[in-house]
Amino acid sequence: MAQAVDKAFDTGEHLAVQAGTGTGKSLAYLVPAIKHAADGNGPVVVSTATIALQRQLVDRDLPRLTQALDGVLPRTPTFALLKGRGNYLCLNKLHSGSDAEPDVPQEELFNPVAASSLGREVVRLNEWASDTETGDRDELRPGVTDRAWTQVSVSARECLGPSRCPYATECHSEKARAEAGRADVVVTNHALLAIDAINDAAVLPEHGLLVVDEAHDLVDRVTGVATGELSATGMGVALRRVGRLVDAELSQRLEAATANVAAVLHDHETGRIDFLDEELGRVLTLLRDAARAARGAIDASPTDPKAAAARNEAIAALEDLGDTAARVLDSFAPAIPDRLDVVWLDRDEVRGQVRAVLRVAPLQVAGLLRGRLFAETTTVLTSATLTLGGSFDAMARGWGLEGGPTPVRWRGLDVGSPFTHARSGILYVAKHLPPPGRDGSGSDAQYTEIAELIAAADGRTLGLFSSMRAARAAAEAMRERLDTPVLCQGEDATAALVERFAGDPQTSLFGTLSLWQGVDVPGPSLSLVLIDRIPFPRPDDPLLTARQRAVAARGGNGFMAVAASHAALLLAQGAGRLLRRADDRGVVAILDSRMATARYGGFLRASLPPFWATTDGEQVRKSLRRLRSEHADGDEPGDAAPKG
Repeated sequence: MAQAVDKAFDTGEHLAVQAGTGTGKSLAYLVPAIKHAADGNGPVVVSTATIALQRQLVDRDLPRLTQALDGVLPRTPTFALLKGRGNYLCLNKLHSGSDAEPDVPQEELFNPVAASSLGREVVRLNEWASDTETGDRDELRPGVTDRAWTQVSVSARECLGPSRCPYATECHSEKARAEAGRADVVVTNHALLAIDAINDAAVLPEHGLLVVDEAHDLVDRVTGVATGELSATGMGVALRRVGRLVDAELSQRLEAATANVAAVLHDHETGRIDFLDEELGRVLTLLRDAARAARGAIDASPTDPKAAAARNEAIAALEDLGDTAARVLDSFAPAIPDRLDVVWLDRDEVRGQVRAVLRVAPLQVAGLLRGRLFAETTTVLTSATLTLGGSFDAMARGWGLEGGPTPVRWRGLDVGSPFTHARSGILYVAKHLPPPGRDGSGSDAQYTEIAELIAAADGRTLGLFSSMRAARAAAEAMRERLDTPVLCQGEDATAALVERFAGDPQTSLFGTLSLWQGVDVPGPSLSLVLIDRIPFPRPDDPLLTARQRAVAARGGNGFMAVAASHAALLLAQGAGRLLRRADDRGVVAILDSRMATARYGGFLRASLPPFWATTDGEQVRKSLRRLRSEHADGDEPGDAAPKG
């Protein structure tokens, strides 16, 4: 893999590398990255999806590599971690305050408990501000709520900029950017990478070489950054920020417009909106025009830093309102097959309050990535799960490496895995179970199957479910049937639950999406991964169903291109929880008979590691009992699969 990355950096050909868990892929791209940066071709940017991997790179891998390469390279390589501006403490906001009211939902302003809690957090932030050297939110322990953090931070659009801010020389964000500008390797996240690609103003150092680790998440993270939303909460923040910065007539006009939009959204049906009705179109037009009029009336260049900060915050909020309303309106202009954006209404629950949120997202980000990322930088994309159905094609289309108007030079490489999957793991499909119901709830037959498997493993089970409701129902059913402990996501912080699970081999842990991708428990505490059903997207998922429809309109198979690919990626991620080190053994049990009976089952199975496959439940239980006995005796575990 290191040789392939080195060649890609030399030739300019993009590279997609599937590298299984335990391959050492971070070293395989960091060594050539450091080499090319030291040769004067840097910096190299490394983007990840998770904070955990960023910390691993910066705290462990890069320092060890720097030490190991001492004396080999012409100079000592340097590295830096760079995050978005909103992740750093803003000294100007901390010391100057704001002309606007606190950015707290109105119902909490009159709640003494919420107000006192917020006040205590802000006091603690002020105390931390005098001690921190980085101002990085992730270094604050314990952390604070988002609503408290917004009182001491600003977005890039709200920032005064170094030429106008009185604290520019001390600014934590500017110091981090300056350090990144001097570094050979800059570690960042997919969201900041997307912002850098989407916006004209560069937020990352100028670079020609890029590594995207955890690349299976790239499309979703870029889509998230490119999604706009309108809600009563967001509009209320904008109103409070505008305050007395505009005259009474403009203020009343904006207040009326936001109230009208909030009322229409409250009464509107949830789901994708394919056709703009007259009422929604009218109130969005009024909001767009009122926000733009208020924006034009605000003086953006006062000399007083406190006033300037308040005006920047108000301008940013008004531009978000006006631009999002305009984008929603414009999205309906083309006919459905030619639309570039998808609009839908959600209902989110935040601190016990249900709120209506109107969202607009790009139908696909392939063109954006092709034109703004791959056209500018030589890119290496890597993950343990990039081939779906045995091919890189699905991922490549989503990224924009395939299917564009002009060919893009790229190649795919699967460097394999250090694990012998056919000896270390069993893929069990419970073919005898009835297909799962549409409501997502488990059947008595499924619960019996789960109980028998967990009993055979004596706990040691990670249960991955399609919904929290299914996870909770299964956990309750198992607590009635089993003597071993069963934990369920949501009963405590996820990190605490995973720690308890890893610390007691007899414990089982049930949960949903974040556990599919975020759990690393090597050793005897995990011998069985249960998957309750094929994780197809919800049939009412507005964005994925729109993408499915778009593929079908072009003559393709929308189900296979979108729904099956989505499920294949999650299945591969879930199955990847089983083997985390060379001596791990165990079973991945999929309790959805469609894996064995449906035509698409072969595509899904081809997306999984090459485990020994069976539909014989008794054979699987015997293997689990044997592994359990070996762990109890302290023996080296033998092969999970039966001999012969």
